[in-house]
Amino acid sequence: MKKICMTLALAGLTAAASGQAGTLTENFSTDPLQDGWQIFGNTNLFQWDSTNQNLGVTWDSSQTNSYFYHPLGTILTRNDDFTLAFDMQWNVAEAYGDGFQTAIGFLNLAEATNADFNRSTGYNSPDLVEFDYFPPVVTSGATVWPLFVDSNSDFNWNGASDYALYAPNLGDWYHVVMTYSAANQAMVTTMTNFEQTSGTSVIDPPAFFFDDFRVDTISISSYQDDGEGDSIYAQGAVGNIAITWTHPPIGYLTGAASAGASQVQVYGQSGWSYTLQRTTDFQCWTNISPVTPGAMAYLFLQDPNPPPVKAFYRVCASQP
Repeated sequence: MKKICMTLALAGLTAAASGQAGTLTENFSTDPLQDGWQIFGNTNLFQWDSTNQNLGVTWDSSQTNSYFYHPLGTILTRNDDFTLAFDMQWNVAEAYGDGFQTAIGFLNLAEATNADFNRSTGYNSPDLVEFDYFPPVVTSGATVWPLFVDSNSDFNWNGASDYALYAPNLGDWYHVVMTYSAANQAMVTTMTNFEQTSGTSVIDPPAFFFDDFRVDTISISSYQDDGEGDSIYAQGAVGNIAITWTHPPIGYLTGAASAGASQVQVYGQSGWSYTLQRTTDFQCWTNISPVTPGAMAYLFLQDPNPPPVKAFYRVCASQP
């Protein structure tokens, strides 16, 4: 049996644990449509370039929502560690009105292919983690924005630190790396120009009101605009996509004490079982909750009869 425990004194997390990991890579050396990639929407927006071994992309907001995508085979949330890296080139990038974006990142496929999904309004586009580039318009400069949208369609917003005013040079290749840490609850994004070894970076922690996200697909996304003048037409290419992720068995742990009871909240992964244990001396630990199976959701484990003296608690995650 594999067993991992994390301890808290009803105050905070004091340890970390490793968990299940996965990877997905694509260098476009062969036809990606023969390697698990699919297209939703307008197929003409995505063309494999066998000579240059990349994917030619058109972002045209006058078209319906269109995605060149690959399922991850898992769900990523704010309780997981993950990295997305890719190479990007823009050859044409023209936006109008208040602007619109080119996008690549993670989405929830069932939600993004729903007829009601509308990225342009900001009201019905749940569960996104993506790299957005907004070409310059009259009202604002060129902007790089690594974006979170939670399951309630709330956009993450901490202020100007969430984005960078930066204009990539048309025709140049850039290497983008987005690294999210569950322990820090923040994503660090770097964008480096191959030709000039310059670029920009953004650190984007989820805001206090921001809920969880659940994404299951990597996608190069061309979103439909709202028809009110805020639009984009861009052409470019994407290459060398690399994704890694880790599901910590105990991805989030917090606790609270109240009169007559102590409760711990933990994010449980599928395939793991969770037990709350208690000690007053760190010599002997006692199971005080039933063994509870995880299911990629928050669990509440309770001590209904805490001792009158100070107690310490830990959650143990185990696999057969």
